[in-house]
Amino acid sequence: MEAKQWNVQIFISEDDNDDVTTARAVLFTDRGRRHEGVAHARRNPSDQPVPEIGDELAVGRALSVLAAQLIQDGAEDVAQLAGSAHEFG
Repeated sequence: MEAKQWNVQIFISEDDNDDVTTARAVLFTDRGRRHEGVAHARRNPSDQPVPEIGDELAVGRALSVLAAQLIQDGAEDVAQLAGSAHEFG
């Protein structure tokens, strides 16, 4: 069985007022294919600033977007291969 390792890099930034946190989750497969999920977390103006909460929410959302993208890409790949099989079958 072949073992593989994919690595995800997470990039987090905040706006100047610490009101909006943006997270970008970038995955490169071992074959060099790139996938990316981006999401945001917005602080309610009445809440006290706790950057870790914004980081957690934004990163969790970005990973969720990335997961959905990977599932969609896999489904499209399967559909494409199934279409190719019907052309030759």
